[in-house]
Amino acid sequence: MFVTEIPNSEYAPFYANYINKGGVLSLLSGLEQGMINTKSFFETIPEDKLEYRYAEGKWTIKEILQHLIDTEHVFVYRALRFARQDKTPLPGFEQDDYVLASVANRRTRDQLLNDYLDLRESTIALFSSFSKKMLEQIGVASHAEMSVRAIGFILIGHEKHHIDIIKERYL
Repeated sequence: MFVTEIPNSEYAPFYANYINKGGVLSLLSGLEQGMINTKSFFETIPEDKLEYRYAEGKWTIKEILQHLIDTEHVFVYRALRFARQDKTPLPGFEQDDYVLASVANRRTRDQLLNDYLDLRESTIALFSSFSKKMLEQIGVASHAEMSVRAIGFILIGHEKHHIDIIKERYL
């Protein structure tokens, strides 16, 4: 399964930027490579930068990592529901509220990275279990249709997006 196989109708226009960052790897390879790259990237950030904000009201690097974790939890839940043909529309989530409630800055880099790695391994296992038909299932979340396979590539691109922001604005 490659990102080029996903028609625009399987995700809201808002997600196009993430989908386009999906790259040329297959879905599973992209999730696996993303895990390796993300772990390596966050391990190289100097300790004194982890709680840095480039402007008032912006997230710290720890909060960004927690945001990646929280978003993956939410999107993987959506993928499971859609793969199992649950047609119940799912609400959106308020990412800023999640970050504030997460108290990510009280956690260590190792704690956050361990949570991330455990979750990504679980994500890979779940997506590995999906048949082609399951990956093509469509559901509704945040008032927009999306497929299971689009969710996987959104996760890959979302991660790349935030790493690019950290490189540009934090380091």
